[in-house]
Amino acid sequence: MVKLDIISDPVCPWCYIGKTYLDRALETAGNPFEIEWHPFQLNPEMPPAGMDRRAYLEAKFGGPAGVDEVYGRISEAAREAGLDIDFARITRTPSTVDAHRLIHWAGIEGRQSFVVQRLFEAYFREGRDIGDAEVLADVADGAGMDAGVVLRLLATESDTDDILRRDAHSREMGVTGVPTFIVANQHAVPGAQPPDLWAKVITEIMAQDTSAT
Repeated sequence: MVKLDIISDPVCPWCYIGKTYLDRALETAGNPFEIEWHPFQLNPEMPPAGMDRRAYLEAKFGGPAGVDEVYGRISEAAREAGLDIDFARITRTPSTVDAHRLIHWAGIEGRQSFVVQRLFEAYFREGRDIGDAEVLADVADGAGMDAGVVLRLLATESDTDDILRRDAHSREMGVTGVPTFIVANQHAVPGAQPPDLWAKVITEIMAQDTSAT
């Protein structure tokens, strides 16, 4: 297996699109990867309680016209990927520190990619606040994790420093946007790449494995 590190944020629509394309390639071309997800906050200064999404977006993109331009492109890309994203249902932009903690704990139990997928769906399709502890516990429960344990952990600062340290480490390595995929600890693949690119990468990896045996 080849290590594939994915640096991502569950409120990043391009990360959702990128995972969808990667999953599509893995289904058709095979899966040579051992996947691990790593934290990156698009909004590191976000208050713990989050904020009104429209106010946040207009401040970030310079008003309604800027928001419409940026999210018009994102909506088109999501449709091309076959994703049904309902931006109108999203009322708050959360801090994602706790969501990243859940992803970390899911990795310990071997459920990381499933939890990442459910966080994307909860936020982008269901409009749920994935900064809310009850929502995160529900996602954990759906992944077969102990929701009660997750709630108790979320009520503490457990692993918060680790998440922030790993986020900072990615930035120190030069990561400025997500998703960023790192193949075999060597090759960085930025952005939501189409399935045919991933299929080519997978084919090359499998060919190398065959020649090495």
